[in-house]
Amino acid sequence: MKGLSESIESMEQLTVVWRAMVLDRDTDADVRDLSGIAVRWADCRFPFWNCLTLTDVGADAGLTERRLGQAVDIMRSKKHPGFLWIFEELLDEQARMALAGAAERAGLAYAFPGIGMAGDLLPFPAPAHPDLTFARVTTDEQLQAYADLNSYAYGFPLEDGRDGLAGSPLWKSGAHAYLALRDDVPVACAATVEAAGRLFVVLVATHPQWQRRGYGEAVTRKALYEGARATGLTRATLHATEAGAPVYPRIGFKPNTPIHFYTLKTP
Repeated sequence: MKGLSESIESMEQLTVVWRAMVLDRDTDADVRDLSGIAVRWADCRFPFWNCLTLTDVGADAGLTERRLGQAVDIMRSKKHPGFLWIFEELLDEQARMALAGAAERAGLAYAFPGIGMAGDLLPFPAPAHPDLTFARVTTDEQLQAYADLNSYAYGFPLEDGRDGLAGSPLWKSGAHAYLALRDDVPVACAATVEAAGRLFVVLVATHPQWQRRGYGEAVTRKALYEGARATGLTRATLHATEAGAPVYPRIGFKPNTPIHFYTLKTP
């Protein structure tokens, strides 16, 4: 893993990007920077846009447990479920060891693991894949296809993914969002957005029928290439799921911190 500074960068990139994402869905979204907790909660059906993260650096076990309790109180006040993100490298050693038990006591259930990554990797050559063509998302129809790919890939109902993206002006103009098409059928997608002097890779997905063919990597390269061309930025960051993580080192990303995703326990 990289040093603490890159772990802080990973957490801060989340707070910057998710501010834009949730306000894109609802200008009355809950966007607050509390002591030790960043709230980025659109309260929509798309659970990724309902987000809390712990922001203390070097938090000990006692402070971490208090923050978990505060986070649970916030999550319980919301209509729709979401995730608490915990960047492991921001906790001290004792807090890391105690995290699972503290989360259980607070009323949280472990959802899945992830990892933060970053790299000074741009520019690179224009990407290509023999099976694919690429289309930038500019229409509502393309945006729905992008949302549906994420729903298929992450196991969400189609209506939940559409609630996260439908009609978004940000995704049709501000983001460098691309579909990978095989015989004109969308099979994968990826986007980059400018965030505090970096390109952030967001919502990469491949339809389960077409995974393990290099399609996710190809469309991620396309989104990075076009984002870099438009902005001149050379550094990129992302947060990967465990399943997607092997793709990104091939592009030039390096891991910096494990990420733990929690949801509220079901009654």
